[in-house]
Amino acid sequence: MSAAMNLQPMPAITVTSRAAKVMRDQLARRGTPSAKIRFGIRGGGCTGYSYLFEFEDREARASDHVIVKDGVTVIVDPKSMLMLDGTEIDFETGIRGHGFRFQNPNIKDSCGCGESITF
Repeated sequence: MSAAMNLQPMPAITVTSRAAKVMRDQLARRGTPSAKIRFGIRGGGCTGYSYLFEFEDREARASDHVIVKDGVTVIVDPKSMLMLDGTEIDFETGIRGHGFRFQNPNIKDSCGCGESITF
C-alpha cells in the first residue's frame, strides 16, 4: 500500500462488521478475495444522484480515501467523500428483503424507489 494514500485513522465512512462480512463473502464467491469495494456517488437517477457500489480490482489512487474493516478495503474518491462524510454502510435483512443500506446524514431527499438521492 502506498504511503501517499489517504488512510484515515477515524474514517468519515463507517462500515459495520455485518457489512464487511457480506462484502468479504461476495469477494470470495467472485474469486477475488483481495479485490476492494469502490463506494461513491454518481450523477443520475430520478432525483439527481445515486450510489456507486462495485468491485474494484485496481489499487486505490493516491487521492482516494481508503477504509479497512475486518479485512475488507473500501475505496472512496475525494469528490464522493464530500457527499458521503458521516455515512454508515450496513447490511440488513428483514421483511422488505436484504441488502446493503447506506445511512447518509447528508441526504436532503430521496425518490420512492430508494435508489436515487438529493444533496
